[in-house]
Amino acid sequence: MPRIATALLAVVICACGNARAAAYRPTHGSEILWDRYGVAHVYGKSVNDLFYGFGWAQAHSHGDILARLYAQARGRAAEYYGADELKNDRWMVINDVPGRARQWLTQQSPAFRAKLQAFAAGINAYAAAHPEALSAQARRVFPVSAGDVIAHQQRLFQFVYAAPADVVEHLPADAPPPSAEPPGSNGWAIAPSRSDSGRAMLLMNPHLYWTPGWPTYYEIQLTAPGVDLYGATQVGLPVLRFVFSDYLGFTHTVNGADAVTFYRITMAPGGYRFDGKLLPFQTRSQVLKIRQPDGSFTTETVSVRATVHGPVVAQRDGAPIAMRVAGLDRPYALEQYWNMANAHDFAAFQAALARVQVPTFNVVYADRDGHIEYLYNGLVPRHAFGNLHYWSSIVPGDRSTTLWRDYLRYDELPKLIDPAGGTVENSNDPPWDAAWPQSLDPAPYAAAIPADAVNLRMARGIRMLSEISTISFEQLGQMKWSHRCELADRILPDLLEASARYGDDSAKHAAEVLAHWDRSTDADSRGALLFLDWADQPGAVSGYSGHGFARPLNLQLPLTTPAGLADPQAAVRALEAAARDMLSNFGALDMPWGQVMRLRIGSVDLPASGGPGRLGVFDVIDYGPLANGTRAANFGASFIALVSFDRPAHAKVLLSYGASSQPGSPHNIDQLPLLAQGKLRDAWRTREAVEANLESRDRF
Repeated sequence: MPRIATALLAVVICACGNARAAAYRPTHGSEILWDRYGVAHVYGKSVNDLFYGFGWAQAHSHGDILARLYAQARGRAAEYYGADELKNDRWMVINDVPGRARQWLTQQSPAFRAKLQAFAAGINAYAAAHPEALSAQARRVFPVSAGDVIAHQQRLFQFVYAAPADVVEHLPADAPPPSAEPPGSNGWAIAPSRSDSGRAMLLMNPHLYWTPGWPTYYEIQLTAPGVDLYGATQVGLPVLRFVFSDYLGFTHTVNGADAVTFYRITMAPGGYRFDGKLLPFQTRSQVLKIRQPDGSFTTETVSVRATVHGPVVAQRDGAPIAMRVAGLDRPYALEQYWNMANAHDFAAFQAALARVQVPTFNVVYADRDGHIEYLYNGLVPRHAFGNLHYWSSIVPGDRSTTLWRDYLRYDELPKLIDPAGGTVENSNDPPWDAAWPQSLDPAPYAAAIPADAVNLRMARGIRMLSEISTISFEQLGQMKWSHRCELADRILPDLLEASARYGDDSAKHAAEVLAHWDRSTDADSRGALLFLDWADQPGAVSGYSGHGFARPLNLQLPLTTPAGLADPQAAVRALEAAARDMLSNFGALDMPWGQVMRLRIGSVDLPASGGPGRLGVFDVIDYGPLANGTRAANFGASFIALVSFDRPAHAKVLLSYGASSQPGSPHNIDQLPLLAQGKLRDAWRTREAVEANLESRDRF
């Protein structure tokens, strides 16, 4: 391959308005090796060269996604892409994300700020060298800056995960039930005492939407003097969030920490009341440009009022509602991630965690010395009184006693280190069963963390781990692909009995199908489609809700509760409705799962296995709406890694939707066949292995 030109302008103007920064030039000899799955292996002569290569690689693989994400973080996406982005831009302005990003960038240590600048320079260098690889819309966004990277991090963590733009449409007082399949993950760590090899093992398995955008994961190897990391992160971030080295590794699951509080503001002439005083609103405004289809622009002025709590985001019964979001005073999340990934032992990892800059996400950890850990990580506001229901409602904003200003320290957060049972596990449920039998007490956290929440996907994981005394690497992989429906095991006997007693002929025929079903969502399973249809009907029960079970959840009995049907007749009516749906849509009650549920991207169309977590399926795949008799996978197992901390560590991996989203790339479909077969790839970590599977090379 010819050497890539890397000449850039002497300065790059920060697109979100921060000070100028000298463009970074990588050291001669740094390079990226691209393997035959399109995965980048960056070899930097220095750590900053590594960041430059990381930026280049992301632009190469996901340039169009990257540009849109940074445009959104700037609050200027409507200017580049059109009116569909206006809602996001308003949200960025209301929450002052670009302005705060400029401040955060100045607060970074000089060494880490230089890494961010090198990352942005790599992105810009790729865009300058390959403008033809980017859409016309994406090209409008360049050049990008370290400030854009910081703004994207803030938007993602605080204003996508914690407080997305639609949060004001469903304030706590009138919030709807949670979505059918919320974002989530599975994470396990296995101690040497439970490992067949005597080495710790780690399962990484985040579940997000497959729609290109902020949920898109990027797999990569990063190598430089003193650094050798393998893992994945979300596009646009300059650090790995799911990562391992020869020393240690960690993964995340979503924990939904109560990081947002809404306050009812008491108005008064000239301002608002707070602790008996009259305070003026802080005000600001910003003009947004909106690109029209013909290329012209219109404008909209966004005016913002803010209180000591935060910006006013809504009105309820004539009163302003202000929003306070955790972590807007913690600018070092990216550096903390970098330090976590590069720790060489448990003590150094703990020191990195103790900074508590990352605002949410459980941490599941393992290392080569045999330590394992579960941490309910996050910026959990410190409340002097009240319970979770109180703080999840709209609280009075006229007194300082409700205005939290601090968070639980690392030593105060729920955690489990080297538990006696030899495993830690989480599937987005509260922390109390992260090691089983239960060893964490919910009582001290009543104001911040749910005391209980039904998650039969988590229960399925606990069951599998409890059934094997020592686990081999191969068995770990087999458990990861488990398609067994824990929900069916909990309620199917009651449903079959109730159908015989109360059901019409259609319910009895449906019950017969379910009686012969293998209780799995394998591609050839007959009955799984019918059971899913039933679970989504009114009167049925869900593996993510405690409603409708005869025996409610008992935290001490996760393998047997919740279970049974509280209203068998309602469940039978739901089965009758599901039978009508199946006959109407497919002409049969026992259509094979994979004939309808498909893995479909581009030219690939394969039968799928795996099901929604609401069925208590561990291997989560969910599907879009029915169209022409099929449903395409659009959510679930995204990045998968099984790691064994041998010396050196080795891993099996998969990125379901491939390593690239750029049009025409062969690497946006080439891993789907492996997913359909329930197979993983070797993680090629040695130079020799990468060279043996080399597709191309970029030299700097």
